Amino acid sequence: MSASQSQQAGTQCWLTILGIGDNGTDSLSPVALALMKRSKTLVAPQRVLDSLDLEALGLSNCEIVPWTMGVGPTLAFLQKRRGTPVTILATGDPMHFGIGATMRRNVDAQEMLVIPSPSGFSLAAARMGWALSDVACISLHGRAVAGVQPHIQPGNRILSLTSVARTVHEVAEILTARGYGKSMLTVLEHMGGAKERTSRVLAREVGPYDGSPFEDFNVLAIECIAEQGAAIQSTVPGLSDDAFVHDGQLTKREVRAMTLAALQPCPQALLWDVGAGCGSISIEWMRAARGTEAIAIEREPERLAMIGENATALGTPRLKIIEGRAPQACEALDAPDAVFIGGGLSNDGVFDACWRALKPGGRLVANAVTLENEARVAELQIRYGGSLTRLSVARAQPVGTYRGWKSLMPVTQWAVQKPWGAA
Repeated sequence: MSASQSQQAGTQCWLTILGIGDNGTDSLSPVALALMKRSKTLVAPQRVLDSLDLEALGLSNCEIVPWTMGVGPTLAFLQKRRGTPVTILATGDPMHFGIGATMRRNVDAQEMLVIPSPSGFSLAAARMGWALSDVACISLHGRAVAGVQPHIQPGNRILSLTSVARTVHEVAEILTARGYGKSMLTVLEHMGGAKERTSRVLAREVGPYDGSPFEDFNVLAIECIAEQGAAIQSTVPGLSDDAFVHDGQLTKREVRAMTLAALQPCPQALLWDVGAGCGSISIEWMRAARGTEAIAIEREPERLAMIGENATALGTPRLKIIEGRAPQACEALDAPDAVFIGGGLSNDGVFDACWRALKPGGRLVANAVTLENEARVAELQIRYGGSLTRLSVARAQPVGTYRGWKSLMPVTQWAVQKPWGAA
């Protein structure tokens, strides 16, 4: 950014978010330093503030605020100072799993300026010699460690931001339990700073957390190596039925794959899974595309517990679980991009509520196994269009000393897209 661009940005923006490296202000460009020095309020993590010479930077009269607030209180705090120069210091690239992306959802683009430093992902990839475009970049910083699960694949490379040293031990435990104990973990600490350190250890050798030799706020590099018998859980829909805890109310693997294909998961899209059972559809939806969200609606307490257990085990801890019966449980939920009705289609008002809430252009898929529900989807298909498909699956099973085909219950699937421009 040129000096003139900086001046223009400074007159338009009151909020500046600067990425800072482990080497402190040495990582800031002259423009970034100038913007920070003109601030009336400076917000930064305490560890970053401890590294600054505020007097030498000319910030002795600036309001200094250690960043200990959550997102909501931070937004309220900033809104009170709107129009006066505020600088937030954040590590690395604030737009990559950082505060910049969060602020951008709540502050107009012309009111804020973001100047990044190299992200932890970029620094770690450079040190590992990995092409960043070929690596899964995730954040376990303040997030459930179960989020690593969908990325554990034979030969996959993962870079993860962490917030506490315990995360390394928890990831190693997950890898070992999945049959990836030979995976190499590289813990990269204080990259670019005076205390930079790199440690390498096999997942099965990390051991349980009881204190830790690792620093907090490290970047964890994982080279996934599958051992004999390791479970392969692809993100392509159609996980084994055995991957889920269930009571028999499960959309079977083959039908599930066809159902997800009809639902068409897209990045950032929201699914309502109505009559979720054990949560298999919503979980596979969230595994299938980046940033997808899902709401699982289920009335049975035992199945609600199963959904939570499956979501953790299969790496979708952000799955929102709603206890209740449709359509009442659907009230006040965010409008979905897709709806799956796996149960309750014959209940009064379920389809109407889902169709009304569905965004224009969104997809609705309903699976029917009973004659009553088949009649219902046939009636709805006549009124709303879409496609009807009969899904019949047979699996080979022992018949005495031989083998024969055993058919699963046939499923009638209705898939329909809500017209663009429809209310």
